[in-house]
Amino acid sequence: MIYVSKTLGTHLMIKVFDKIRKRFSAEFVFNKALFFSAICTALLIIATFITLLIESLPSLKKFGLKFAFSQTWDPIANEFGALPFIAGTLLTSFIAVIIAVVFSIAIAIFLGEYFRKGFLSTFISSMIELLAGIPSVIYGFWGLFVLVPVVREIEMKFNIPPFGIGIATASVILSIMIIPYSASVAREVITLVPNDIKEAAYSLGATRYEVIRKIIVPYVRSGIFAGILLALGRAIGETMAVTMVIGNSNFIPKDIFGPGNTMASIIANEFAEASGELYVSSLVEIALLLLIITLIINMAGKYIINKMSI
Repeated sequence: MIYVSKTLGTHLMIKVFDKIRKRFSAEFVFNKALFFSAICTALLIIATFITLLIESLPSLKKFGLKFAFSQTWDPIANEFGALPFIAGTLLTSFIAVIIAVVFSIAIAIFLGEYFRKGFLSTFISSMIELLAGIPSVIYGFWGLFVLVPVVREIEMKFNIPPFGIGIATASVILSIMIIPYSASVAREVITLVPNDIKEAAYSLGATRYEVIRKIIVPYVRSGIFAGILLALGRAIGETMAVTMVIGNSNFIPKDIFGPGNTMASIIANEFAEASGELYVSSLVEIALLLLIITLIINMAGKYIINKMSI
């Protein structure tokens, strides 16, 4: 009896320790760490939203929803509206994405299909990735000293007021800045296309162009769109480079060559000099609107990506 009891006790202890070992295994700890990181990220976004909401309450109480649709920005009269900056943000971002997508897809196909390996592929990939690491203020200076004179010459040829700075200039700068994001993602998904599918198309007599157009691009369209979405998010939040070349006009631009302002640039320009609770609160509300617009675009993009993946 004593031997049986000891044996049962030993087996029970082994099972308990085995359960403890499984419960605190590396996989369990790793899963919990990932879960904790995800929760912290969500809480950080919620905390940011709540902070901006609380700080913008004076502006929300005074102007209400009309703040997002008003074109007046007059700190002296304490009249504030965000429509010119929303328009400037969306205009520059979407023009930049349209420009960047053309080059990004071309670069991704070139590196992902034609030159996957070799010195040329490595060199071009490194140069493209290097663009993402250049500080935005350097892009701004480059735009001022190189791009602005070129745009001014174009405006003069077409009898357009030669501002040089404006929506078009800011959009070109943004497009250069976001090309690495969309191109890198597109290239990675193109390299993941199974060779069996491409070889089957070649065996049926398809040319390389037909394989790219009818096989590769449809197969990776959700990944390409994800890269475009990433680039758009980068463009919407860009501040310094845009501030230096957009013209900083608090009015809705009449055309793409006219000066304007974005939500990020107006905050960068005026927050340090803002005096009065309502003025500061209005700038914080613009930040809140920028966060909301970014979240809406990201959620819409995720929905479209899911639909494409079906």
